[in-house]
Amino acid sequence: MPGSKSYDTETLVVHALNSVDPATRSVVPAWQPSTTFVRDEAYEPLNNRVYGRDQGVTLQQAEAVLARLEEGADAMLFASGMGAATAVLQTLQRGDRLLVQRVMYWTLRDWLLDLGEQWGFEVDFFDAAGGLDALEAALRPGETKLVWLEVPANPTWDIVDIAGAARLAHEAGARLAVDSTIATPVLTRPLGLGADIVMHSATKYLGGHSDILAGLLVTAKKDDQWSRMRRLRLLGGSQLGSFDAWLLIRSLRTLFVRVRQSSANALAVARHFDGDPRLEDVLYPGLQRHPQHEIAKRQMDGGFGGMLSLRVRGGFEGAQRVAANCKLILRATSLGGVESLIEHRAAVEGPDSPIPQDLLRISIGIERVEDLISDLDQAL
Repeated sequence: MPGSKSYDTETLVVHALNSVDPATRSVVPAWQPSTTFVRDEAYEPLNNRVYGRDQGVTLQQAEAVLARLEEGADAMLFASGMGAATAVLQTLQRGDRLLVQRVMYWTLRDWLLDLGEQWGFEVDFFDAAGGLDALEAALRPGETKLVWLEVPANPTWDIVDIAGAARLAHEAGARLAVDSTIATPVLTRPLGLGADIVMHSATKYLGGHSDILAGLLVTAKKDDQWSRMRRLRLLGGSQLGSFDAWLLIRSLRTLFVRVRQSSANALAVARHFDGDPRLEDVLYPGLQRHPQHEIAKRQMDGGFGGMLSLRVRGGFEGAQRVAANCKLILRATSLGGVESLIEHRAAVEGPDSPIPQDLLRISIGIERVEDLISDLDQAL
């Protein structure tokens, strides 16, 4: 795009950096499905492309948009969020220590508990609600090699100060990786706050329509660890397919309007039900009484995200009953789509879950907010 450096990132993402095809002048970016590329007469690669596993045209176009969106040095797309997250963890060496939040994405927590010992690294946990004091107390300088944050934390929506965590991690000789799936680059850019790696389950808000499975890593700099992650993806064949990369480019062009609308809706729902006698609590960082509201205001720009949780009076059975009573909001796993979803986390995660039994996680979509409030009200 001529003069693109003068345009805001939001504008560049809408245009997929430079989406106009020079051959056809099409407005929509083209999908290039080829898995292999012609060499010259001396069998040398043309345009530095050999094979589509990590050199697909559409894959690299999507990665370029995402690197710019997160203001990072490079980006890698994977076939799922778990593929992206575990690529970071697999760069740890035997004997290294990893520090993570006690409440986090439950599938990744299960992976750590099941496979961390087999990989030969130790896993330490801290309480995100305790903030930087809890994180610092759990750090082991010289032994902790990676601190993994999820901000906001799913599904309690605790907020850790990313800049402060980066300082503590680096002083201890550790790197900081941040799962920013919930905040999205629209609201928070962890690399600008000092993180080394930012991760997304691109299945969620980046995909935005509940029809793509994808994972994303973006790095602050191209260092040796990033090179190892790239090699892990190449050898493991865990890259995103070209058609899903094309769908992701399509979705990114509306990312800002979708996230802003769902954030505005979530704030309205949280404020409406805050203090409702049928509820034990409303968990949402946009509420002024949220214990980390000021941190959220400082590191989230333009909204507090589309995710909130309701703690329902009546415990496990009460929460399950409310979810069953919803008519408009769909009972389904996942989040970040244009439609609103509700999930009883304790029922999904099982008896070992650290999540309160009465908690309902709600992904607020872009519907008319009065309809969402009416549906929750009748369900309660």
